[in-house]
Amino acid sequence: MPTTYRSYVAVGDSFTEGMCDDLLPDGQYRGWADRVASALADELVAEDFRYANLAVRGKLIGQIHDEQLAAATAMGADLVTLAGGLNDVLRPGCDIAQVERLLGRCAGELRAGGATVVLFTSTDPTRRLGGSTRLLPAILRMKAFVHELGQDDGVAVVDLFSAPCFDDRRLWAEDRLHLSPEGHRRVAAAVLEALGRPAAFDWRAPLPPAAPRGAAERLRSDARWLGTHLGPWIGRRLTGRSSGDGRPPKRAELLPYR
Repeated sequence: MPTTYRSYVAVGDSFTEGMCDDLLPDGQYRGWADRVASALADELVAEDFRYANLAVRGKLIGQIHDEQLAAATAMGADLVTLAGGLNDVLRPGCDIAQVERLLGRCAGELRAGGATVVLFTSTDPTRRLGGSTRLLPAILRMKAFVHELGQDDGVAVVDLFSAPCFDDRRLWAEDRLHLSPEGHRRVAAAVLEALGRPAAFDWRAPLPPAAPRGAAERLRSDARWLGTHLGPWIGRRLTGRSSGDGRPPKRAELLPYR
C-alpha cells in the first residue's frame, strides 16, 4: 500500500507555482502541485489534508534555499516537492556546482525533517527549442545529480527528461517555457505515480497527431513569441529584474486544502 500523506508543501519556482495552467477563482494558476494536492486530499477526509505552496515564479535555487526552505522545514509536512535550478541553468555563466550544492542541501534538510521528498529532472529542451543545445551539458549533469539524490529511500524522482511526450508543443504554453494545462495534468500524474499511486492514465503517451502547421503560421507564431515573451525575458535579465520580484508565495500557510 502506498504511504498516506496528511500534509504537503510545494517548494520551487514558476514550474511549481503552476504558471499557464487554468486559472482558479482567485486568479491564481492551478498547476500540477494543486492537482496533486487535490488527489491526495481525496484519499482522506478533506479537513485532514493540509497543503502549502511556497513557490514563486522566477526564483533561482539560492533564493529558493534562502526564502522557502526554512518555512517548508518548519511546517513539518509529510511530503515536499522540490523543483529548482532550471532558472539558473538558463542564465549564461551558471555555476552548476553551486546549483547542485544548494539543491542537495535543500533535499537533505527536508529529509532530515522526516519528509518524503519528490525531485524532478528537466525535460529535454533540445528536442523542441532551437538554440537550446548549449543548455544540454548542465541539464544532463543535473539529471545525473537528481538521480543520485534519488538513491535515498525517502526521495522519489520524477524523470521528465525521458518522456518524449514533452517534445509536443501542445504540452507547453505560448511562451514555450511553462507548461500548458495538459502539461500540468501529466506532471501531476507523474508525481502521483512516483508516490506509488495507480496511474489514472499513461502520462508518457503521445498526444494524437496534430494538424500540420504551414510556414506562414510558424513564422507568425515565432514573431509573436519573440515580441511577447523572449524580448521581455531578455530585458529582465539585462536589468537584473525577475517576474517574481515582490510577489508573495502562492499559498504561504499549511492549511486544510478544502
